[in-house]
Amino acid sequence: MLRPLSHIATRYPWRVIAAWLAIAVVGTPFVVGLPAKLKPGGFSDPSLEAERALGVIAREIRPPGQVLVAIFVPAANEALDDRFLGAVAAQTRPALIVADVDRVISPIENPRQIAPDRSLAVVTIVLNANAASSAEVVASVKSAIGDHPSVPVITGGPVAYADIVRVSEGDLRRAELISIPLALVVLVAVFGSAVAAGMPVIVGGLTVMVALAILSVIAGLTDMSVFVLNLSTMLGLGLGTDYSLFVTTRFREELRAGKSVEAAISETLDHAGSAVFFSGLTVFVGLGGLATFDFMMLRSLGIAGVVVVSVAVMAALTLLPASLALLGHRIDRWSLFRWSDRQDAAWVRLASWVMARPIGVLVVVIAVLALLGFPFLRARFSLPDAQVLPSWVESRRGFDLLEKAFGVGDVAPILVVARADGPIVTPERVDALIDLTRFIASDPDVARVDSIVDLDPRLTRQQYQLLLANGGSDADLYMRAALAATTGHRATIVTVIPRCAGASRECADLVRRLRTMQPSAGIELLVGGAPGAIVDIVDRLYEAFPRAILLVVATTYFALLILFRSLLLPLKAIAMNALSLLASYGALVVVFQEGFGSAIFGFTPLGYVEATLPIILFCLLFGLSMDYEVFLLSRVREEWRAGQTNERAVALGMARSGRVITNAALIVVLVSLSFVTADIILVKAVGLGTAIAVLLDATIVRALLVPATMRLLGYWNWWLPGWLDRAIPRFGDGP
Repeated sequence: MLRPLSHIATRYPWRVIAAWLAIAVVGTPFVVGLPAKLKPGGFSDPSLEAERALGVIAREIRPPGQVLVAIFVPAANEALDDRFLGAVAAQTRPALIVADVDRVISPIENPRQIAPDRSLAVVTIVLNANAASSAEVVASVKSAIGDHPSVPVITGGPVAYADIVRVSEGDLRRAELISIPLALVVLVAVFGSAVAAGMPVIVGGLTVMVALAILSVIAGLTDMSVFVLNLSTMLGLGLGTDYSLFVTTRFREELRAGKSVEAAISETLDHAGSAVFFSGLTVFVGLGGLATFDFMMLRSLGIAGVVVVSVAVMAALTLLPASLALLGHRIDRWSLFRWSDRQDAAWVRLASWVMARPIGVLVVVIAVLALLGFPFLRARFSLPDAQVLPSWVESRRGFDLLEKAFGVGDVAPILVVARADGPIVTPERVDALIDLTRFIASDPDVARVDSIVDLDPRLTRQQYQLLLANGGSDADLYMRAALAATTGHRATIVTVIPRCAGASRECADLVRRLRTMQPSAGIELLVGGAPGAIVDIVDRLYEAFPRAILLVVATTYFALLILFRSLLLPLKAIAMNALSLLASYGALVVVFQEGFGSAIFGFTPLGYVEATLPIILFCLLFGLSMDYEVFLLSRVREEWRAGQTNERAVALGMARSGRVITNAALIVVLVSLSFVTADIILVKAVGLGTAIAVLLDATIVRALLVPATMRLLGYWNWWLPGWLDRAIPRFGDGP
């Protein structure tokens, strides 16, 4: 099926290469402009309860808008000093001239913006709903406020978004500087030739360039996450180099067997090319699973993954064969050394040793992988706040200052929106609101409740009813301001300050308890805020995850069924993938939830697993880890079809693919580990999880589990009912 590609590559090599170079040149401006098009966040869904609460606030109470928080620290640690507060108000008043600023609230207007320990005071700068990009707004506000000795940081959502974009770009540059030289060293060691080693690196680099250009066009049409940049580069370098390694190795093998350049390319694409195609198809399917989620962040990662793997496969099947056609026997030019056949013999001995005691090896390996995965039973899922960023960036430093001065609850309050069909401040509804807030305040996990019926503890129920009956016109300035900020005609906000952190299990349980409340007087409640949004997002993610698993597993099974012509081998491959993935999950719990090795990897332990991480890793690794199973079993099948016994086919298949698969996996591990140096914790975790899973899959799974299970299954390895064999399409015979 791939022979037409070999014909094109050998007959028109210069045209193929020129086409790829032209695409890369034309795409360069798009690549340069990609970071500016990418978006932070990506978990908005209007059907979620927290989002619906925000919608009511926007319609009934106040327009939505991002918030900047300017933190002022007095020299004498006395934030109540009148001169200090006056200087703070004067310093921040010019922010009102910034076009995107809606209002500025000083601690004079809201005394609760002064820390209880008087260590600092904050000014809240509310932006317009249609504010410009995060970086531009932050820069304009800083310029308007000017330098001030008591303003250590400005934090808030827009600052965090700008920091995420900036830190992501730095992470990417660092990873490239580490991974590309390391991959080149490994390739030189594999091929023993500088020319042969350079081909996979060139193809990997062009894969990344072309894929990013395509993604830049897509990002101009739909929202794409800022994390697309890191994932695309990691995947492009890993897959582009891996696929090129397999194709180049087979091409050199065919040349050494005495074939002409044209025949060698034809044989390479017919065998290794088929394996690359199906390997890419399994990665395509896995990452395509991300595109089925409702949230932009995961959907855009899925789109990016599908684009990258498609480009990597096309490059390996067109650009690389055309380049090999031009190089021919010069592929071994500048050879430094040649590998002996002793390494291949070692793989034969290992396979024979395993197949002599398959049950014992099977039990031990499964036990080890299960033990590594056991910590996953302790996993807790949540979403990070500013902790996703390193401690040295401005938004994270501001978040830490606020959390220390005000407490974890004030930083991430729960917003309970009470709404009614008519006026919210009728006497009976005010009475119901008082009952509601007193009930909430009695919860042991609640530190404080702020609402229009909690403004002054000296007021009685009847006084609140009288005061609010005429819209609060008889109230003092503070109470009127609070009423205007929290209450509309048909809705009001009850702010719940929890004693627990917004991402904690205790806070999630509190949100769920609040959502069971049913107040009287026709009042309906919507529970939101950051803790409510976390509960909504995590629940929605894991409602959709089983469907993605089913789609990925079923589609992968069908693809492997076509390739291997076996009913059981695809099931075995899927089960082995699941074991290595589970072990990777367990390691991530130990590292990122429980903090083992946090000093080495450079991050603050979260106390939970970032909720998207298992989903991203499943969709990424299910296909990526399957790569090595596809290449190994394709080679085994080739030997079996040539007339070898089951055991001999396994031993020869491992011998002829063992070294190249090991080195291909090593490249992916090194590329992935280079992203462990990232400062953003999600990127760090994806890099580490990928490295662990690929390392396990390419070593103990492939070297021990595969020969053990192949020996136990025997004849049934290649069994396929005749009717099914006739029904499914055929696609080559593997490498």
